[in-house]
Amino acid sequence: MSDLIPLAQAHCLPRRGSEHRLTEARVRELMPDLPGWELVEDGHALSKTFNFGNYYETMAFVNALAFMAHREDHHPDLGVHYNRCVVRFSTHDVGGLSENDFICAARAEALTG
Repeated sequence: MSDLIPLAQAHCLPRRGSEHRLTEARVRELMPDLPGWELVEDGHALSKTFNFGNYYETMAFVNALAFMAHREDHHPDLGVHYNRCVVRFSTHDVGGLSENDFICAARAEALTG
């Protein structure tokens, strides 16, 4: 991914193998582009809780997120509740975080803007 393309406009590429796992330095460079997201699981995943006014708004977000994740072929773990959704991205095939996680987190963020 080129640093000239905003994360929310980039697209995921197949990433398999530990050579695609981001370094701690690269993760630190990308984190400011994702306000409200946090590193969890000892830095192996990104997570954010999105809050909504009601169940309908939560489900609308979940459905839009599912569509985006399907198109990018990169799927989050979700915790869906009445007025919130916990979204967690990691790349199992690389054993941690890849650029795909940051791309999809930025795209998830754009769904609420």
